[in-house]
Amino acid sequence: MRPIKARISVGAMAHNLRVARRHAGAARVFAVVKANAYGHGLSRARRAMAAADGFAVLTLEEAANLRLMGVEQPILLLEGLFGADEIATCAELDLWPVLHHAAQLDWLQQLPPSRPLQIFLKFDSGMHRLGFPLDGHAAIVERVRALPGVAGITLMTHFAQADEAAGVAWQLHPFLREMAGHGLQWTSANSAALLRYPETQGGWVRPGLMLYGASPFTDTSADQLGLKPAMTLQSELIGVQALQPGEGVGYGQLFRADRAMRVGIVACGYADGYPRHAPTGTPVLVNGRASRTLGRVSMDMLCVDLSDSPDAGIGTPVVLWGDGMPVDAVAAAAGTSSYELLCALAARVPVEETE
Repeated sequence: MRPIKARISVGAMAHNLRVARRHAGAARVFAVVKANAYGHGLSRARRAMAAADGFAVLTLEEAANLRLMGVEQPILLLEGLFGADEIATCAELDLWPVLHHAAQLDWLQQLPPSRPLQIFLKFDSGMHRLGFPLDGHAAIVERVRALPGVAGITLMTHFAQADEAAGVAWQLHPFLREMAGHGLQWTSANSAALLRYPETQGGWVRPGLMLYGASPFTDTSADQLGLKPAMTLQSELIGVQALQPGEGVGYGQLFRADRAMRVGIVACGYADGYPRHAPTGTPVLVNGRASRTLGRVSMDMLCVDLSDSPDAGIGTPVVLWGDGMPVDAVAAAAGTSSYELLCALAARVPVEETE
């Protein structure tokens, strides 16, 4: 059996939710579990984060699966309705849709739900992705208040740079200023805002990445934030090669040895979810010791430097990310984000659940 596997810790996810709660203060917590819980498994995340006040997903299918799993808490649909035909299901399953464009309001007006829905009205405070324009907020709020199928309204926005030096003030202050007269609760905080900007708490917070033990910041590690990695991607050496000076390894011979050295071949490649574009030097653990990748990542294999692991051989354990090797460090070296690495775990990788 191929030795690669992902170990996913439900205990780590539960711990990270507790960290989020401490930062949330009086705000309630939506655990964001879209994209198969960032690659960790929806069912697994649901059990690990059963203490969340609610869950946030992308699609009706995810929401329906959570209800089938016994979730009774509120479920937020982060992109709301994709068509008028979804209104009936929202009412049936008691889902809370985010509304962010006029067509969605038209659908609700034309096809009122069988029971009133809690609505989240999303406003664009500067990210320019989804949301009604701030300068038209009064008319939008009044229109939604007048709809017969609305049980309540929460105002919402999303930050573009909460994880960067620019911060949130340039979006938060206009949003709160414009919304102040409506007397409605609001939500704005993602993981980065929750961890760094307590003024963004509002009535609900929406942590995602931090729940899985990764840091949203480039200048602060997950460990410094008190987070535990929930996913460990691990494998073993399935081959060892001896290179002489000037010899290369892998497709394109992108790495060439400047001295005699040993190279380990690991059973993990881009078909498993490891980034193909990860360059030589991407960090990895070989038998618990820090090492680096060498050359181009293949579909099913990658190469690692065994210079500091003279005893390594066939079967030696390798951690690609997770325990002892932060996914954030791997992502930074590969020029991507930990979000992408976690979500990209391939279906062919066996998953072992741990506490």
